[in-house]
Amino acid sequence: MQFTEEHDLFRRTVRDFVEREINPYADEWERQGIFPAHELFPKLGALGVLGLEYDPAYGGQGADHLYTVIYGEEMGRCTTGGVAMAVSVQTDMATPALARFGSHELKERYLAPAIRGDMVAAIAVTEPDAGSDVAGLRTRAVRDGDEWVINGTKLYITNGTQADWLCLLARTSDEGGYRGMSQIVVPTDTPGFAVSRKLDKLGQRSSDTAELSFVDMRVPVANTIGEIGQGFQQQMAQFQNERLIASYMATGQMVVAIERTIDYLKQRQAFGRPLLDNQYLAFSMAEVLAEVELLRHYNYACADAIVSGADPITVTKMASIAKLKAGRLNRVVADTCIQFHGGIGYMEETWTARFFRDSRLLSIGGGTDEVMLRILTGLEGWGKL
Repeated sequence: MQFTEEHDLFRRTVRDFVEREINPYADEWERQGIFPAHELFPKLGALGVLGLEYDPAYGGQGADHLYTVIYGEEMGRCTTGGVAMAVSVQTDMATPALARFGSHELKERYLAPAIRGDMVAAIAVTEPDAGSDVAGLRTRAVRDGDEWVINGTKLYITNGTQADWLCLLARTSDEGGYRGMSQIVVPTDTPGFAVSRKLDKLGQRSSDTAELSFVDMRVPVANTIGEIGQGFQQQMAQFQNERLIASYMATGQMVVAIERTIDYLKQRQAFGRPLLDNQYLAFSMAEVLAEVELLRHYNYACADAIVSGADPITVTKMASIAKLKAGRLNRVVADTCIQFHGGIGYMEETWTARFFRDSRLLSIGGGTDEVMLRILTGLEGWGKL
């Protein structure tokens, strides 16, 4: 896979934005437990990163998938994982199905403003009794003429307190399991919608995560994304975007963490010499750096498969592997970095503490490690390479 000069320029542009518009405010946003999405997103929209691969007719860039890879790696360099994750909700979790399956009217009304950053979006799938088991969700949308009447609860919703609209997955028929679900665009200023509570999390503290409730909330049936009853299938496709961007961002996060740790080991003196002169520490850092490099090139293989038009099963397999390995490796890198900083690494004043907390979510959100393994073992011919 070859990056062009245009790709390299885009990388420098996104990196500069992160260093100028996000990282200087990271500590403040962490303390506040929220970042100002309605201030930051228009700046990201002006940069052109909120709709990289989307149709220019709605403000997208119509770019190739390699730009998404670069965006993910560079956004991963945020010193607060919560902001990076919240932005990726806008780009790769809440909007892909709308961009792919939505009507022209829905795209004009909701996708275009999201690409500009004028509207903040969220994905509303998880429920108190239906997390990784999406087929078990209970939120219902009952048709009444030209409207859906929606009742239910959604949990762990990133951007939940700031979102202007939701990509909601709800049950729209009495068919059980994965059948009879639909994706619906839900404006959050609709009567019957409420933020039940803002959740207090272990990490990713700069992003707001909420429990949402819907009580006899009415939205037009025309707000349905794609075909009625095809929501589960559309959401499964959307999950692949989510899992790939998570892996792309993880490589950026881990590279920065390793670089910062190596710099610390060069400067920190113990027993009359820099810590990095200790062969065990040097070899350990080289080993995790090698693992990150392998993951990065696997990500590039995933991107190449998408660019080449790989079939959905191949994309599902590759995205699941990338997400699984990224989550596990992120935990190893975070643990190694905090260990090699010693006591100071355990202090909240040191970046390692935040990275350690933030990194843990990757093996849970967007499908746990165990769900990734379930997907892989459920694919036809999974035991053969």
